[in-house]
Amino acid sequence: MKDVVRIPFLEHGITERQICKKARTILNALTKAGYEAYLVGGAVRDLLLNKQPKDFDIATNAHPEQIKQVLPSTRIIGRRFRLAHVHFGREFLEVATFRAPHDKSDKGQVSTDGRIIHDNVYGNVAEDAVRRDFTINALFYDLKSGDVLDFVDGMQDIKSRQLRLIGDPEVRYREDPVRMLRGIRFMAKLGFTLDPETEAPICEMSELLSQIAPARLFDETLKLFHSGQALVTLDLLRQYQLFSCLFPLAEQSFADDKTGRFDTLVRAALGNTDKRIRSGKPVTPAFLFAVMLWYQVQQGTEFYRKAGNPDLQSVHLAASDALGLQVKSIAIPRRFSNVTREIWTMQGRFQFKACRRSMNFLNNKRFRAAYDFMCLRALSGEPVQENCEWWTLFQEVDEEEKLAMCNKAKGSPRRNRSGRRRRH
Repeated sequence: MKDVVRIPFLEHGITERQICKKARTILNALTKAGYEAYLVGGAVRDLLLNKQPKDFDIATNAHPEQIKQVLPSTRIIGRRFRLAHVHFGREFLEVATFRAPHDKSDKGQVSTDGRIIHDNVYGNVAEDAVRRDFTINALFYDLKSGDVLDFVDGMQDIKSRQLRLIGDPEVRYREDPVRMLRGIRFMAKLGFTLDPETEAPICEMSELLSQIAPARLFDETLKLFHSGQALVTLDLLRQYQLFSCLFPLAEQSFADDKTGRFDTLVRAALGNTDKRIRSGKPVTPAFLFAVMLWYQVQQGTEFYRKAGNPDLQSVHLAASDALGLQVKSIAIPRRFSNVTREIWTMQGRFQFKACRRSMNFLNNKRFRAAYDFMCLRALSGEPVQENCEWWTLFQEVDEEEKLAMCNKAKGSPRRNRSGRRRRH
């Protein structure tokens, strides 16, 4: 390991004012109590790249219990990797104790295949630096001196705009296969390239992601696709054979769909997601899964329909099949999978344009998500363009025009002179 390089303010340009007040409070409190404490990781990286950090993480030689003594609002979390969350009302900042190389104790267990089981062996700042994943995430900002501490040539990699794993890439990927996904995310987010040695093992080691808990992969998937670079992320994941580890059914759909509609649907949806995120608008994981699994749901629906099941039941059966297979890779919380299912089952309702039925549908809390999905289907070439145009106009006109549209629509229930539906 190289000796530390101290980079002064004149070379890095990070000012104290760029660091959030809460982070400064923690850093000052810990250093005043006699501990080392640094701003670390993505915050330092982003500030060096003139980006606004999303999180301000802190690393220190104080143990979690010692952090709590200095900062009583601290809550200690985690078993595999113990952390301190210092709370400021409803918000909190994460403070981690310096980690050292694993030993053979219960605090630093590694499985027989090289994966980290427990990671609570504490060390010093230099040891902590080489335990981090990428060099650009291993830079420490010293609030007291104003210097950036660099143990792994991270500053040079930022200047070169490259991602380089610290240590042997195969060993590091085996320790935590999610590092492959993190590499893709940083490539998409920062526009960096992978160092050749970091890149080389990914395709052949992609299957290691099957060892990761589906719940953790749900969180990583949202980071990948809800960071504003979903389209670029999709192409990178497929290039490095990682997409099939997350969405095996969607990867199969790309291969099976000879019309190209599924590819168009996915790209249109992800492009729309990127625009919404960049505009500060909300997005939901339910929509992402609705898009990724749609082709399989369509195929399954047709299968069950041909077997004699009613249309709606066919959709429900196909939805259960698709979601049941998907959760083996990515655990989808029920609050999202239920919405995904609703988006699919509501697609059939757009063909019905009777007045009362249309108004009730328009007021449904899931209408907008289902409508957006239907219009993306139209954009992909599915034969629903007419419905998309009708429902777009229906949302814009006043009540009288809505009534006229419903009466004019083909298939609207006939009414007698009193305005009541005819009995059949």
